[in-house]
Amino acid sequence: MTSKLLSTALSTTLVATATTTLLFSAVSAAADQRIATFDLGSLDTLDALGLSEQVVGVPKASLPNYLEQYAAETYTDIGGLRSPDMDAISASEPSLILYTGRQGDWEAELGDIAPLLNTSLQGDDYLAAFDANVRELADRLDADSQAEEALKILHAEIGSQREALSNAPRTLVVTHNGGNLMLNQHPVVHEVLGVDALEMPDSVNSETRGTRTFTPLSPDAIAEIDPEFVLVVDRSAAIGDEPANAEALTQTLLDAGAEDAQVVMLTPALWYLSGGGLQSLRLQIEEVAAALN
Repeated sequence: MTSKLLSTALSTTLVATATTTLLFSAVSAAADQRIATFDLGSLDTLDALGLSEQVVGVPKASLPNYLEQYAAETYTDIGGLRSPDMDAISASEPSLILYTGRQGDWEAELGDIAPLLNTSLQGDDYLAAFDANVRELADRLDADSQAEEALKILHAEIGSQREALSNAPRTLVVTHNGGNLMLNQHPVVHEVLGVDALEMPDSVNSETRGTRTFTPLSPDAIAEIDPEFVLVVDRSAAIGDEPANAEALTQTLLDAGAEDAQVVMLTPALWYLSGGGLQSLRLQIEEVAAALN
C-alpha cells in the first residue's frame, strides 16, 4: 500500500473511531481530562486520536506547521519548551501535564500544578518505546481501540517503507547548528527504517560535554565518509536562528571532495522540535522515503 493511501486510511479510521467514541463514551475518562502538553509528539498523537478537545495548553512559539491549529485562542500558551510559563499553566487548570527532558529542570514546579507524565522515549528500542508511549497516553484517555488501530496502520507503512529502502543509498544524517555540522544517528532513519548507519573514519572524534556526546563533522570528514545523501536536521532554523544554506553547503562539500553527496534539508521543526507522535513519525518516514527512493 502506498504511503498516501496508508495516510488516508489512518485519517479515515481515526475520524470514524473518534466519532464513535464521542457518541457512545460521553462519560469516559477522556471527557474529564484537561491536558497541558510540552511534548509536541504527544500533541500530534492526541490530535490523530481525535482527542483535541482534551488539550488546554501548548507551547505556541514552538508549534510546527502541521499543528498550527493549536495556536488558536482556544488553547493557552504555556511558554517555551525551555521556559515554561507557570502562571499560564496554572491558569489553564490542567488535570495532566505532559513533559520531556527539555522541561526536566522544572519537574517539581510542574508537579505542584498537576499530575505529570514524562513522555520522553526511553530505552534502546525506539519503536517499542514509541508504541508504549502511544498506548500509555491512550489508556489514560480511554482511547485504547483508536490507538491500536492507528499503530496497526502505522506499522504497516513502516514495513512497506523498510522494504522499499532495503537497498538505500549511502546515507549520512547530520545536525546543523550555527554553521557547524554534527553526526546525527537518528533512530527514525537507522532503526525504524533500517537505513544503514555509515562507519566513521579514524579522523572523526567525539566530544563529551556534560552528560552529552557530540561528533563534529568537517566537510573533509564528510568527503572521507563518502555519503550519497546528506540529510540535514537544521537546529538553527528550528529555533529561529540563521538557517543552513543548502546550496552553499553543497558547494562546500563539493570543494572538499564529496562529489557524490546530495544535500537534503529535512523539515526543521518536525525533526528537531517534534517527533515521537503518530503524525510526526509518519511524516518523518514519508520525508526520508521521498528523499532516498
